[in-house]
Amino acid sequence: MASEETPTMTQPPIRTESAPEAKTAPTRAWAVRLMIVGIVLAALNLRPAITSLGALLEEVRDGLGMSGSVAGLLTSVPPLCFAIFGVMAPRLARRFGPGAVVCAGMAAIAAGLVIRPFTGSTVGFLVASGLALMGIAVSNVLMPVIVKRWFPDRVGSMTGLYSMALALGTSLAAAVTVPMTDALGGNWKTGLVVWAALAVAAVVPWVTLVRERGAEGGITVGTSQQDDGLRITRSRTAWALAVFFGLQATAAYITMGWMAQIFRDAGVSAGTAGVLLAVTMAMGVPLAFVIPRLATRLPSQGPIVVALGVCGLAGYAGLYLAPSGGAWAWAVLLGISNCAFPLALTMVGMRARTGTGVAKLSAFAQSTGYLISIPGPLLVGVLYQHSGGWGVPIALMAALMVPQIVVGVIAGRNRTVEDEAAPAGAV
Repeated sequence: MASEETPTMTQPPIRTESAPEAKTAPTRAWAVRLMIVGIVLAALNLRPAITSLGALLEEVRDGLGMSGSVAGLLTSVPPLCFAIFGVMAPRLARRFGPGAVVCAGMAAIAAGLVIRPFTGSTVGFLVASGLALMGIAVSNVLMPVIVKRWFPDRVGSMTGLYSMALALGTSLAAAVTVPMTDALGGNWKTGLVVWAALAVAAVVPWVTLVRERGAEGGITVGTSQQDDGLRITRSRTAWALAVFFGLQATAAYITMGWMAQIFRDAGVSAGTAGVLLAVTMAMGVPLAFVIPRLATRLPSQGPIVVALGVCGLAGYAGLYLAPSGGAWAWAVLLGISNCAFPLALTMVGMRARTGTGVAKLSAFAQSTGYLISIPGPLLVGVLYQHSGGWGVPIALMAALMVPQIVVGVIAGRNRTVEDEAAPAGAV
């Protein structure tokens, strides 16, 4: 189809008033352009707090006197915070408006990044990191809501733009934190705090939108009647999407945490292993824009789920059989497979008709999904240590790809959570 609309995305944006469009069109056009800037800047900030720390984790451990177990806990905190704080996002959005909550989220990221390098203690560092992660968590959940409300006929394009910016921020922080730290004098505190500037920049458009257009820029969060009727846990599609989100997140965290080590243990140099990981992450930049656009043109997203899953299985097979011989091919294939993340975000917007439905589905799928993803990287480490090699962990990664494909196909069916989780007696 020439249009990106599907039967699940034909609802117009819900407005607080029925004022003539001619009177508000100029302001609306200006606000839409600013909203696009705000979405891109917000997405750029949703991972640097994590990947910049990963790049300097050894220096942070030495500087704060962290034990290895505490450092391991620190690497497991992000998905836990995403799960816990993400649940709060719909309630906060109903009270203050999604735009205001995202604005506060960007401010929390900035504050956390400024504070944490200078706390002088492990506890203070963890608390400040938690503040930044809280801002990331609520923004994670509400970005699909804002895309759905402001761009109901361009969900694919805007989700693609948002996902591409998120992937760019992730890979950029991983790639430049160390050289930038060296250029700024070699102090790890400076290398971490500099990312707060990007978060501060993201606050500006959101503050302007909230002040000029109200907390939601003229679009309501949804009436209480809508909210009272939808029981998201009754929807099979919601559960399928939550499990799909969790399994793809598991694969992504395993890849980010262990793939470089797999290559190094196979005889690849440390520098090349880092480049291979960067290639895997960089694949998400162009594909995160293409895949959501393609997904919204299809009545079912099952074929895309299967294609991404096959790439993942091929990549894992390559890691098992010839990890160094075909390293570049495996890095590319796993990078393609990891693009299940923007697909999952796109399906959140497509599997609900209303803004309230998108908010509830986004919170449920992401919070449940991130909880599911927590044990994966830890289990891979345990299996690697006890088996003495990568054969068993790689087999586990490949095995998890099979249910990911199955639930992804179920989540990709052309239906909405409102149809499945409607209140008793609803028409």
